[in-house]
Amino acid sequence: MIRIHSVKGDLVKNFLEALRVQRWDDHRYYHHCRINQSLHLLSAMAFVLSYVLLFIDPPIAALVAWMLSMTSRQAGHFFFEPLGYDHVNQATNDFKEEIKVGYNLRRKVVLLSAWALLPLLIFMNPGFLGLWSEHETFAEFLRAVGYAWLYLGVAALLFRTFHLFILHDVQTGLVWMTKIITDPFHDIYLYHKAPLQLLRGQRFADQGFRSNR
Repeated sequence: MIRIHSVKGDLVKNFLEALRVQRWDDHRYYHHCRINQSLHLLSAMAFVLSYVLLFIDPPIAALVAWMLSMTSRQAGHFFFEPLGYDHVNQATNDFKEEIKVGYNLRRKVVLLSAWALLPLLIFMNPGFLGLWSEHETFAEFLRAVGYAWLYLGVAALLFRTFHLFILHDVQTGLVWMTKIITDPFHDIYLYHKAPLQLLRGQRFADQGFRSNR
């Protein structure tokens, strides 16, 4: 019995350490800009709202998650985060993109392209191959889009998780999935001071990315 508890304790310890490492690598490699951090704070708060709405009205939750959370989050990465050589971590952008555990910029372009095309497909094909009821009003159209985006989000999460099972191992995939689901709460904790720091003229946070391991 003691041995079983010891093994379980080691598994939990290893899992939490792997989660800490993934979070730290994501933070130090991809969140140098205070604007990006501030947008992540906005995104995180909207994601928490969408989590609540998920139990009340799933399609509305998906609309909030994709239209507010994802757009603000990815805008920070695409438009404000430096893409040149990372002097703090001594790494090129190509290197960081190559070792990215989750969705790097290339994968995000594919995902966001699917996200942008879905409303057009639903508008042109009411009912969308019989997956849900045909829309007759704009409100029904929005709810159909919400459901489509909800399915897309779940599919993207599961696809990359199982992909990591193959590329690495089961723990890596489960750790990444846990990180993604809990990122909104962690980002609020991590970046709640970013807007104030930005107002003080601190555009970049390079000094905060020295290894703290």
